[in-house]
Amino acid sequence: MGGTPQRLVVGLAAAGLVAVTAGAAMAAGPVLAAAAVIGSLAGFALYHAAFGFTGAWRRVLTDGRSAGARAQLVMIGAAALASYPLLGWAETSGAPLYGFVNPIGVPLALGAFLFGIGMQLGGGCGSGTLFVAGSGSTRMLATLAAFIAGSVVAVLHFPVWITWPALPGVSVISTLGWLPGLSLLILALATAHLLLQHRERTRHGAATTIGGLGWPSPALVLRGPWTLAAGALALAGVSLATLLVTGAPWGITSAFALWGSKIAALAGASPASWPYWASDPAIGASLLADRTSVMDFGLMLGALAAAGLAGRFRPGPWPAMRSLLAAVLGGLLMGYGARLSTGCNIGAFVSGTLSGSLHGPLWLLFALPGNWIGVKLRPRFDLEA
Repeated sequence: MGGTPQRLVVGLAAAGLVAVTAGAAMAAGPVLAAAAVIGSLAGFALYHAAFGFTGAWRRVLTDGRSAGARAQLVMIGAAALASYPLLGWAETSGAPLYGFVNPIGVPLALGAFLFGIGMQLGGGCGSGTLFVAGSGSTRMLATLAAFIAGSVVAVLHFPVWITWPALPGVSVISTLGWLPGLSLLILALATAHLLLQHRERTRHGAATTIGGLGWPSPALVLRGPWTLAAGALALAGVSLATLLVTGAPWGITSAFALWGSKIAALAGASPASWPYWASDPAIGASLLADRTSVMDFGLMLGALAAAGLAGRFRPGPWPAMRSLLAAVLGGLLMGYGARLSTGCNIGAFVSGTLSGSLHGPLWLLFALPGNWIGVKLRPRFDLEA
């Protein structure tokens, strides 16, 4: 697409963001309007920094290249420097901030494992599916549709998996205090960073840099590309802004269950009577009154704007049948797995870890074997290994 079509893409993205922001303001007030803008900044940063979890983890598993994974550690560490003291302060002061502290048990383990397989088959995680679909990928639209469908299946099965064995959530901020908890986290992140770096140097002679943080030109900010380091700090800022503005951490996939349930209602179902939604008023309210939905809409529009500004919005043809089948299967597994494990790589792993909850790093521990299996399955669907 040439210059004029790309400008039209940017204009459409801007108009869409204005509409979502205004709609959220009317439906729920200025906080959700701000959440839409924060979501758009997330999509902008994810696209320009090519900051994905799926490809980064696949490279670690296949050839030891770890720049993307190390950038994720930097993002978590930078955000934790603010989130841990904030959540610790909220516990003692009663401030309206809360973290994601979720149960640890069979649903978490199985859900994260299934999500890991789905990531590698679908080609994206929760945030990755949204920003790649928003930037024009037709294959990722199929993944997103299946992601939503898988979420609905998990919602319908809620009465079954909610009874599976699980222990209550554990917060290191509540248990140890925010400063000891933060110290342990930074030590763990630094250790993981050094181990990944050492492994890459052993295999390749040198570790790929995540880039510098030199003062960028306005053109580079708008059109990219950004370094992984810049993307990591920008997304840490998104996570912190989400917590401060909305009072809760950043999440992605709960919206997919809501979207799918509302679509089911249009088809004649009665999702308001489903046990999953029994105590959640979101099922009867506007999507623009749902924090996660508004941020997801903003994320897709931000990625769309970034692709247009970079001159790279070029929707491709539908993928070959094997690739399409992998996208659908991956999306279904991610949708189902995300509901069981109460989130994805953002809502469960990143935000759980930034909340001081043990379920966050455990989610990653359970997801990595699933990723390994997904990587092994990719060639069967004619996907790059």
